[in-house]
Amino acid sequence: MADPIYNVLFLCTGNSARSILAESILAKDGAGRFRAFSAGSRPKGVVHPLALKVLESYGYPTAGLRSKNWEEFARTDAPVMDFVFTVCDSAAGEACPLWPGQPMTAHWGIEDPAAVEGTDIQREAAFVAAFRYMKNRISVFTALPMRSLEHIALGSRLAEIGQLEGATKPRPSAA
Repeated sequence: MADPIYNVLFLCTGNSARSILAESILAKDGAGRFRAFSAGSRPKGVVHPLALKVLESYGYPTAGLRSKNWEEFARTDAPVMDFVFTVCDSAAGEACPLWPGQPMTAHWGIEDPAAVEGTDIQREAAFVAAFRYMKNRISVFTALPMRSLEHIALGSRLAEIGQLEGATKPRPSAA
């Protein structure tokens, strides 16, 4: 029996940087086992040029990448997701649509490279760091023995991946 191909959706507010990086990384590194998608709650409508530059510099695909609304993936004709990962704290705190198929979810927050101000070198370095952190998470994710992990164990591993180097710190909740 052939191994299943898992659909993975990466969510961010603007869908212009972190979620785009993740989509491209998984598209290449998970080829054959995963189909990668990305979307945003309030998409910017364009992919950040530095995200494209960094992806291209590391040999990752950029063709077809676009900033899109997460509602595209909540429709009945959308691919059914197996996994949905938020990669920014804002998106993690929002009420997400109901995803068909009840996918496993986790938060893999990293700092927004698009928010970094400074010289061109400093801004590009922020995108390289975000790329590295996301690639790390995806490498651990794609190495998981999906079929042999029980649902609860898999959920725990997904949460642990979100705490790897570069993780954003959860904001204290108001009491």
